[in-house]
Amino acid sequence: MAAKESQGFAIPKLAQDLIAGTAGGWAQVVVGHPFDTLKVRLQTQPSPPIYKNAMDCFRSLVKQEGPKGLYRGVASPLAGIGFCNAVVFMCNGEFRRMLQGNDPNKTLSLLEIGIAGSMAGTVMAFFNCPIELLKVKLQTQDPRGYKGVIDCGIRTVREHGAKGIYRGLGITLLRDSPSYGFYFVTYEGLKRVFKSLKSDPNAELSTTDLLVAGGLAGFGAWIPAYPQDVLKSRIQNEAKSQTIVQAFRNVMKQSGFKAFFNGVGPTMARAFPANAATFFAYEMAMKAMDNQ
Repeated sequence: MAAKESQGFAIPKLAQDLIAGTAGGWAQVVVGHPFDTLKVRLQTQPSPPIYKNAMDCFRSLVKQEGPKGLYRGVASPLAGIGFCNAVVFMCNGEFRRMLQGNDPNKTLSLLEIGIAGSMAGTVMAFFNCPIELLKVKLQTQDPRGYKGVIDCGIRTVREHGAKGIYRGLGITLLRDSPSYGFYFVTYEGLKRVFKSLKSDPNAELSTTDLLVAGGLAGFGAWIPAYPQDVLKSRIQNEAKSQTIVQAFRNVMKQSGFKAFFNGVGPTMARAFPANAATFFAYEMAMKAMDNQ
């Protein structure tokens, strides 16, 4: 979207992506964190498992800690995901502009949109990794463990050095690069489909159109990435450092192939509302800035 000038002032495109991406990230955390807590609990439980399924995990967690237990570790993503979402939307916007070359009005193909999204995901992984490591530690700890995200970060660095907060970077890259490519392709592809179904080609997409496209984009993001996410959670939660291959072998040995889909229920339950909120907040923020 092009920013309109108001009284001689226009918000730069890079700043627009940054601001709107932050708004989308905050919306995602508020809506999706309880589902994410259940997902991580199910992904990192030992063998034999503690929980029978997502509902059993939900009941157990609420019984032990109350509803606030579902938001355990929320400080890390609330502080970080807003920033990370800003980074990924900003990078995605920049990579799209690079692919457009000297023609800002050029309509990118879905393949080009996927390439831009994948490149943005690669950058995102370097920000995502330490934030998610702290989140996983806080979500799976004993209630009497870390005092908070800062305490968790300090103790992690003391125990493992500065590189300790980047444990799992390799698998995070293998997850985020394809995930964000599919994420933006699904969203933009569905927007184009919804646009083509309207009798007036100049009509704006409705709130329902944006929410559905954003929610289904969440599903699209997880399809190529869920097994990698399970490995990432395992690698980041283990006290002893392990490689991707070692983590894969341990999962197969302990629980078999089905373990790579542990927690998929709450993940998919979270994917639609969290990402519908993300893209809707992003679009509304961009529209507000365009109208300045």
